[in-house]
Amino acid sequence: MTTLRTGPEAVYDVLGIGFGPSNLALSIAIEEHNNTSGDVITAGFLERQPQFGWHRGMLLDDATMQVSFPKDLVTMRNPASDFSFLCYLRERGRLVDFLNQKTLFPLRAEFHDYFEWAAARMRHVVEYSAEVLQIEPVRAEGGEIRWFDVTSRDPDDPGRTVVRRARNICVAVGLEPHLPPGTVLSDRVCHTSELIPRVAGMAGAPVRRALVLGAGQSAAEAVDYLHRVFADAEVCAVFAKYGYTPADDTPFANRIFDPEAVDVYYTSPPEVKQSLLEYHRSTNYSVVDSELIESLYATMYREQVHGRKRLRMMNVSRIRDVREQDGRLAVTVEYLPTGEHEVLDADLLVHATGYRPQDIGALLGETAKLCLRDDEDAIRVDRDHRVKVAPQVTAGIYLQGGTEHSHGLTSTLLSTTAIRAGEIRDSLLAQRSLTAN
Repeated sequence: MTTLRTGPEAVYDVLGIGFGPSNLALSIAIEEHNNTSGDVITAGFLERQPQFGWHRGMLLDDATMQVSFPKDLVTMRNPASDFSFLCYLRERGRLVDFLNQKTLFPLRAEFHDYFEWAAARMRHVVEYSAEVLQIEPVRAEGGEIRWFDVTSRDPDDPGRTVVRRARNICVAVGLEPHLPPGTVLSDRVCHTSELIPRVAGMAGAPVRRALVLGAGQSAAEAVDYLHRVFADAEVCAVFAKYGYTPADDTPFANRIFDPEAVDVYYTSPPEVKQSLLEYHRSTNYSVVDSELIESLYATMYREQVHGRKRLRMMNVSRIRDVREQDGRLAVTVEYLPTGEHEVLDADLLVHATGYRPQDIGALLGETAKLCLRDDEDAIRVDRDHRVKVAPQVTAGIYLQGGTEHSHGLTSTLLSTTAIRAGEIRDSLLAQRSLTAN
């Protein structure tokens, strides 16, 4: 169903491309501003999914968030907002029960439900099943590029397209699964982003062995999940490390996710930026919560005691070949210290190999040529998340995600989502004021 305005008279102040947590937070920041100010920002959002969804394939029953609940869509920006996680709990009738747990970290499934609750309240500004196909710069008289025409699929008829005009666009298309080169996905080979539906699709089929490639949080969670779901199967964790590395979630290290840390990172020279990324990779990349590490080790040891080993850690190893025949997999695993190869018959191989930013150049098309780039060919971005563009361009391009090179580790994380949404909203207002003057 088409919900957003169309036609030449409908010029949006901002059109958001994608409607995950980042642009959802932006929609709320704009809504709260519009409810208290006469200086209204007209905003719309286009999402290719048929409904709101955030990492649905990994919403494991007992998995918890790795960020504390005040880092929700609004609280860090506006603690009085009625879009907060605590207001969600109150409406769901669970506020007291949640507080009695004495935890800052909700279930991941519960936080997803919170996102859905907030997205439902903002339904009037988003169009689902509206994949963006093209973004074209529009010139005014004199050659100034003042608008963008955004072409998307018509949700009521996917064979048709709809064009909307905007003074600014905000791109928040999220991350895409990263897979090793040459990986061929199939019914028995998947990425963790598809873990839950893939396992559900194997219900009733015999699973004798499952492999998980990777050494991060998602990998460890997938190993634990498969070990519990397939009670008779051997589950093999394959990774190049000697053992899982614990995440550094200590208070001082966590300050790298503070809003002030974005300012420090943004103003640092390139060599300092690189050092900060390397020093603090252990807060986010290829690391596992200590409790889960200890739980997996306890499970493995318990199986040793009882003489029935189902959990197998294939450390210092890599997968060298995967062949599928007659409904089963033959997976060749190399033990790196000796070069020895072992071929394992398996029913499922899960790649827990992380995510990477999507190529926004492909999405922007001709508009990408307007973006200025640095010496490393990365897009140059101002502190307010607005892309630096050619002089003749007054229309704005904002990025939520894909800015780790300029804004640091929080670029793709929830930690500063609320703050970033407020910064973009304020920038939209400031740029409008500059244009008016």
